[in-house]
Amino acid sequence: MKVALASDHGGVNIRKEIAHLLEDLKIEYVDFGCDCETSVDYPDYALPVAEKVASGEFDRGILICGTGIGMSIAANKVKGIRCALVHDTFSAKATRAHNDTNMLAMGERVIGPGLARDIVEIWLTEEFEGGRHAGRVGKITEYEKKQL
Repeated sequence: MKVALASDHGGVNIRKEIAHLLEDLKIEYVDFGCDCETSVDYPDYALPVAEKVASGEFDRGILICGTGIGMSIAANKVKGIRCALVHDTFSAKATRAHNDTNMLAMGERVIGPGLARDIVEIWLTEEFEGGRHAGRVGKITEYEKKQL
C-alpha cells in the first residue's frame, strides 16, 4: 500500500503524528506538506493529493486541516475519490467496510493525536465488505462517468 499524506496549516501536528504511525506500520507514504503554521489554502494540498489517488499513483490519501471539512469537500471534487470526514473509530471502520473510501479527512482542532492514530490504523486495515455495498459504490462510480 502506498499513501499520500497532506495537511494545511491547521493540520501540521497531526500530519506529523500520522507520518510516524505510517513508519511504525511500515506503510510506504509521501508527505506533501505543508510545513508551516502560516495560513495556506487547503485546496492547494487536497486537490493534488486527490488527483494522485484517483490516478492510481497512490492507493489511499489522508488529509488533515483544522476541521477536515474543507479538505474533504475539495478532495471529493476529483472524479474517482470517495473521501470521508472521520472523527471516531466506528466511522473509520464503516467508511472502509461499506463505502470503500480511498481518502480520509480529519480535523486537528476536533480530535487529538491519539484518536487520529487509532482512526488511521483502523481505516488502513479495514477491508471493503463488497456484497450489497459494492452495488451502492458502483452507483456512485456510474454517476461520475456521466459527469462532464
